[in-house]
Amino acid sequence: MGTVIIHLIRNTFRYASKKYWDKISFDLKPIYTAPTPAEARRCYEEFAEKWGRAYPAIKRLWDNAWEEFIPFLDYDVEIRKVICSTNAIESLNARYRRAVRARGHFPNEQSAMKTLYLVTRSLDPKGTGQRRWGMRWKPALNAFAITFADRMPAAEDQ
Repeated sequence: MGTVIIHLIRNTFRYASKKYWDKISFDLKPIYTAPTPAEARRCYEEFAEKWGRAYPAIKRLWDNAWEEFIPFLDYDVEIRKVICSTNAIESLNARYRRAVRARGHFPNEQSAMKTLYLVTRSLDPKGTGQRRWGMRWKPALNAFAITFADRMPAAEDQ
């Protein structure tokens, strides 16, 4: 997926008058939350009809990004919430780099993996506690486990 969805949405507002942002946001949501590409296209056509004359650059932006956007719709809604932005992944990678830099070296691969495992287990991005963070990610984790069953080991295997 080449287009980060949150950037596509943010760029939409770059071309619009601020006084219409709430209305545009309301009209955009059915596009990126649509259950199928066909439904998203239908919603987009309605959006383009309503906003395309006043803001042709928005229509061009979405037209140009459409082929990169529609693979996003192939994922479960819970997965979409995670992948619509790269922030969570970038944050995790930054934490991994910090942990590796602090350690300096590892005697073996197992100790490196243990360090990364412990960093992952200690995540608390909002400062509200591990339990709340875990609850937020459980639906996405379940969707990932079903969607990518061939890549994720079953619970019994661990």
